[in-house]
Order: sequence, then C-alpha cells, then structure tokens
Amino acid sequence: MSPVVDLFRRELRVINVGLREFADTLREVGAQHVHVDWRPPAGGKPELMAALSELEERFDAVESANREAFERICGSQPVWIDVARADEVVPGMRQNVVLHAGPPLRWEEACGPVRGAVIGALLYEGLAGSPAEAERLVQNGEVQLSPCHHHGAVGPMAGVVSASMPVVVVENRAYGNRAFATLNEGLGKVLRFGAYSEEVISRLRWMRDVLAPALRDVVRASGGIDLKQIIARALHMGDECHNRNAAATSLLVRGLLPHFGSAGVSGAVVAEVGEFLSRNDHFFLNLSMAACKATMDAAHGMPNCTLVTAMARNGTRFGIRVSGTGDRWFTAAAPRVNGLYFVGFTAEDANPDLGDSSITETAGLGGFAMAAAPAIVQFVGGTPEDAVALTREMGEICFGRNQTFTIPVLGFVGTPAGIDVRKVVETGITPVINTGIAHREAGMGQVGAGLTRAPMECFEEALQALAGL
Repeated sequence: MSPVVDLFRRELRVINVGLREFADTLREVGAQHVHVDWRPPAGGKPELMAALSELEERFDAVESANREAFERICGSQPVWIDVARADEVVPGMRQNVVLHAGPPLRWEEACGPVRGAVIGALLYEGLAGSPAEAERLVQNGEVQLSPCHHHGAVGPMAGVVSASMPVVVVENRAYGNRAFATLNEGLGKVLRFGAYSEEVISRLRWMRDVLAPALRDVVRASGGIDLKQIIARALHMGDECHNRNAAATSLLVRGLLPHFGSAGVSGAVVAEVGEFLSRNDHFFLNLSMAACKATMDAAHGMPNCTLVTAMARNGTRFGIRVSGTGDRWFTAAAPRVNGLYFVGFTAEDANPDLGDSSITETAGLGGFAMAAAPAIVQFVGGTPEDAVALTREMGEICFGRNQTFTIPVLGFVGTPAGIDVRKVVETGITPVINTGIAHREAGMGQVGAGLTRAPMECFEEALQALAGL
C-alpha cells in the first residue's frame, strides 16, 4: 500500500497555517486540527521585506544603537525642579509663537479643539481682543504655530502653550536634558479641549498668578521631586500614568506638603492650592508627560537606532519620530478612538485622536502598562483580561522591559519599552494608546475615552527611511 493511500485511510489530523477560513471549514466537518495564526513578515509587501533585509545586513550596528538607546530610556532620572514662564525656559518660545500638540500643522487644517485652544491662548495673552481677531493674527502670519516637540515640550489634547503660561521644568539628571509641560487645568471646560470662555481664561490667570508661584517655591524648597519614583509606585497602586493618575497625584501631593512651610507660602494660598489639587486627579498627567519626554529625548538622534522616541497627534495627523532618523516626522491621518462615551454623546461628536500624551505610551506607560491598572477599563472600555492581553501584546514590538516600572499582576515584570519600528512592521502589531476623546467642536470638552492604535503607515515609511530605500 502506498504512503499516500495509507494516509487517507487514517483519521486526518491537520495543521492549518495562515488563513483562518480553512480552519473554519475543518471545524465544520469535525476534523482534528490546530490553527497556526501565521502571516508573512511585513504583510508580504516586497518593499518592506527589502527594508527589513537591509537592516538585517546592519544587524550589529542596529542592535548596538538600540541597546544604548534602551539603556538611556531605563537609566533616565526625570526630576521636577522648577515652575517658570514658558518664554523664560522653553527654547524658541516668543510672544508671537503658540505651541501645539502633534506633528507640524497649518491653521487651515487644524481641528476644532486646536483652533479653540489657540484662540484662547491669544485672548489669555492679551494679543487679541476677540476670537475673530485671534484668528486673523494666525491667518496673517503675525502669530506662528509650532509643535511642542520642536521645543522640548509636550501638551495634552490641543497641547497649546503660549509665552506667559507657567510650565513645569523636568530635568533628566542622568543625561542633563530638560522637558516642559503646562500645569494641568483639571476636567470640564478647559483650554486643552478648546474652551476659551471667561471662566477658562480666569482660571488660567489664577494658575499663572497664584498656583504657579506657590508650586515654584515649594518645588525649589524640596530640592526636586523624583517623578520616576512616583510613577513606579503609582503603577503598584492602580495607575498607568496616562488616563489614570489618581495614585500618582496623591503621591505627588504627599511629596509637596512638607515643603509648603519652608517655602513660606501663606496659609490662604495653601488653602487655595490644596483645594485645587484635591479636586484634580489628573494633575500628575502633565508631569508624567514631561518625565516621559525628558526620558525619550535622551535616546533621540542615535544613528542606526530603530526605536521610536515620540508619538503625537494634533487631531488631524498622527506622527512618530524615530531615534535614527533625527527630527523627521512620519505621519498619517489621525485615527478614530474606539471607546465609551459620556451620556448624551456618540462617535459622531468625536474628534480624531489628539494630543502629545501618547509620549507616555512611547516610554512604556499608558496603554503599554494597562495590566497595572485594570480599573482603567471602566473608563476606556474592555475587561481587565483585555488590559493584561494588551500589555503582553505590546511586549512583542518592544526592545525590552523597563524593570523600574513593574506590574504586580504579571509577576512584577517590567513594562514593555523601546518600540522597535522593525518589530511593528514585521509583526503587523501597532502600538496601542489609551486616550481621552475630545468633541470635534471647540470648547465642548471631553466626551469620552477609549483605545486607538497608531497608524501602520507611519512605521512603514520610517522603516524604509531607516533602510535608506
């Protein structure tokens, strides 16, 4: 009897590789089978496979650069050292410059929240007397727009920073670089969602005139607040330090409290500042972002390095920067967010993804650390099991794990860090981001929260640039 005839006399046991439809057919007829979810690298696209092969030829140089960059990421020591006016400390900041989130943006393509926030900033600065005048200043080129990332800064949602706004100064004491972010306004009608009512402007002026000087004096008196230590502890307390910062904010306040007395802050101001911080669980977000920016900038600009050092979105475009390609942006259309909406709102109200806060994911927090924050799923959707699965999945596209930021539920393994462009394209897995959802109209505020993915096009373009193709 021939081997082929003998094979078909036996009960078939099949290994199906690739197309799930074949496995579905086997299941329907009751055949024993195992499905292997295999796909060709880089989706089988010849140009991408050629780029991967070219980088493989330079494997030693690439691996060495990536290892050094990863060590810089893990070895960074971000410390909050000061609060100052933006035009005093932010490189390139001028009276007629307004910074925004995401990659470069023209006014004509700006979304509603960004337009509203820019208008609000110009009203706050006294450069415009009305929204119409503010728009004319930008349209005529008298006021220039520039990405926060071009100035060592980051901003949530619209990301707007103007000259007299107070910013936190975060120093990476391991490598000497600094990063900046505004103070968090809290929730509701706020500038970062494009609101510019008198209530919003008054709050910003109070933050400039009362909150900022008090925090400046307290932080200086403290000798600096170790943000890395706070993040590490907050991950053990249910935060992922992007959308959930309740523990981190509480730890921060505990760190500040002992220094109010030595800083000479009056009792009345302490009461005002204390009330504001106690009502704002998101206060730590901007500090988390600045800490991650200072961390990732230390790994930026290294030849042959394929690790992503920034992911950012402006509500119109999503962009990434890669260490080995310098300050070049690789962009695609900003994606929609899948999530939960507040009562009265639907996906029709939502703006595409927005903000610099995805710098937290770039550094291994946020969506990459969701296993540490199972309660976040009540805010962004899904289940605690989904949160664990996402963290594990992100490990497949990262260079390694940051053992300073550990996750108890996973046996204290470190968060995945060092997004590798090669692995993203090869596996087809894109970075997950958990994010707030802004209303598409200026000033309407947050309408929900959810999950999104970075567009693959950015990584494909970056891969070919890294390969020189």
